[in-house]
Amino acid sequence: MAQALIHTASDGIVYSDDQGVIRFWNEGAERIFGFTAAEALGKSLDLIIPERQRAIHWEGYARVMATGKSRYEKGALLSVPALHKDGRRISVEFTIVPIHDDQGAMMGMASVMRDVTARFEELKALRKQLAGR
Repeated sequence: MAQALIHTASDGIVYSDDQGVIRFWNEGAERIFGFTAAEALGKSLDLIIPERQRAIHWEGYARVMATGKSRYEKGALLSVPALHKDGRRISVEFTIVPIHDDQGAMMGMASVMRDVTARFEELKALRKQLAGR
């Protein structure tokens, strides 16, 4: 039952190893980003990270891999731009789950993501409308 839940969840669930290589990609991730699991598995997370955000992403990723800690691991949401297969920028919110081996060393990270593009665009339009008053 757990396998079915993880694979078919509407939220994107992505696991990447300590080098940032995608090792798990569920149906929710396929829906959000447009890449099938076959297209994403074995690829760098750069597949979905806009070029302008890559340096800061990899800096934070390396820090979490080195320390095993992140301010986003206890349910705090991180909102970031991401890339869809068709080249569109989308907005996603996600939390991370650091994955440790039996000795406590970092093996990688799982991310649970949700596409919030529509909400982000609505808020942006509302702010623009309010600023015009």
